[in-house]
Amino acid sequence: MTTADGLAAPSGARTGSVPAGDTSHLTEGRRARRRTDTLRGWLYCAPFLIAFGLFLIWPTIYGFWMSFTGTSLAGTNTQFVGLDNWVEALGDANVWTSLGNTVWFTLLSTVPLVVVALVLAVLVNTGLPGQWLWRLSFFLPFLLASTVVSQFWVWMYNPQLGLVNTFLGWFGITGPTWLQDPSTAMVAVVITTVWWTVGFNFLLYLAALQNIPESLYEAASLDGAGAWRKFRSITLPQLAPTTVLVLVLQVLASLKVFDQIFQMTGGGPGGSTRPVLLYIYEVGFTGYRLGYASAISYIFFFLIIIISIVYMVIASRRSVKA
Repeated sequence: MTTADGLAAPSGARTGSVPAGDTSHLTEGRRARRRTDTLRGWLYCAPFLIAFGLFLIWPTIYGFWMSFTGTSLAGTNTQFVGLDNWVEALGDANVWTSLGNTVWFTLLSTVPLVVVALVLAVLVNTGLPGQWLWRLSFFLPFLLASTVVSQFWVWMYNPQLGLVNTFLGWFGITGPTWLQDPSTAMVAVVITTVWWTVGFNFLLYLAALQNIPESLYEAASLDGAGAWRKFRSITLPQLAPTTVLVLVLQVLASLKVFDQIFQMTGGGPGGSTRPVLLYIYEVGFTGYRLGYASAISYIFFFLIIIISIVYMVIASRRSVKA
């Protein structure tokens, strides 16, 4: 290679280029591209992060602060009251009664929502004719709005004209006043909840059943195992992770029950079906005591966290032993 004046350039030298082996410009270019990609990523995430902060993080922080004030729904009396709301909530008999109702509803609803979902999934998985119809029938109620479901079952439970008591009358049984009797109101709400939401757990179990290797059942058949033995020794152990998931989701959902009880019984009769979320609603939006309602809600929130942690620890220990 020659220069402009006709002289030969030194071997290995390149006019106007970076010396061989110098990659600093490449490294700087990669860093610039990474910074650009990172900035672009944050810009894409910004709408979600803004909405997440405005509608979840900030309300959570503000609600916790509100629990230490005397804020009312009218926006007055916002002075700091310290732990007065918390102390009052812990000594409020209605708080503990509503918590007891919530736990009772959770116990009554969780077991059938797990067992019934498992039975339905096993029946469909056995190859019943018209499987698409069975799947649609079991899952369709879950897609209905709570208002529709609640009103439908209020009519069903009508003491004079409802289908439930009419059906019982065919067998000579006098049906109770389901939603007006404290001894049957909670059971009636649980039956409604099971009919309404069992389809979601059914789908989870059905998906898990279809992922069990068929070779396990074939090997068990060669060993002479019957249907019950296969179910007890293969199906149930293989479904253990799904069962844990269903239980956790169901317990959390049942603890947060509000819609169907609010629409079917309003917490009555005599507060026998009033869950803690309904009591929080009554205190905050009927009694206008937002600060006190916030304290109750955070006590309930901490109880849910404790229950979730304890349950997950127990479940993890069982899985390790298994």
